[in-house]
This record gives sequence, structure tokens and C-alpha cells, in this order.
Amino acid sequence: MTIMASADIRLKYNEVVAKCKESGQPIYLTKNGQGELVVMDIASFERREQELLAQQLVLEAFAARLAGEKDYSIAESKNLINKMIEGK
Repeated sequence: MTIMASADIRLKYNEVVAKCKESGQPIYLTKNGQGELVVMDIASFERREQELLAQQLVLEAFAARLAGEKDYSIAESKNLINKMIEGK
């Protein structure tokens, strides 16, 4: 985890950007020793958002299964997808 003073975003912008891109991790910015902001590069942010969405979809599917909704085998899923693609 990288922690920097919030002034660094103004004074060392290029360095902050480089650290974000190199590490792929967020940088925590502080003001007067207290956490204030988190910055990260767009590619890492988008990847993190996709991971969160995937986790959410898995949890929703698991909850639906626990609630008694029908689940499908891999073969059944492939058939359903192929039918949807073919427009049938």
C-alpha cells in the first residue's frame, strides 16, 4: 500500500501517475496525516470494477440457486446460448 501526502498530487503529479501505473494498486492520499482520497489509474480501476461485477453475479447466481431456482448443466447452458445466438 502506498501512502502519500495530498500535496504530492499537485507537486509530483507525474510521479503519482507513474506509481499508479507501475503498481496497479491505489495510492492513498492524506491531508494533515488523515486519509482523504484514493487515486488509481483507469486500467486498474476498470479491472477492479469488472472483478466486483463478476463477484456480484456469482453471488446472485448462488442466492438464486439457494432460493430453489433451476440451475443448468454446462451442456444445457451451451444449448441455450446457441439458441439465443441463432435467434431460435
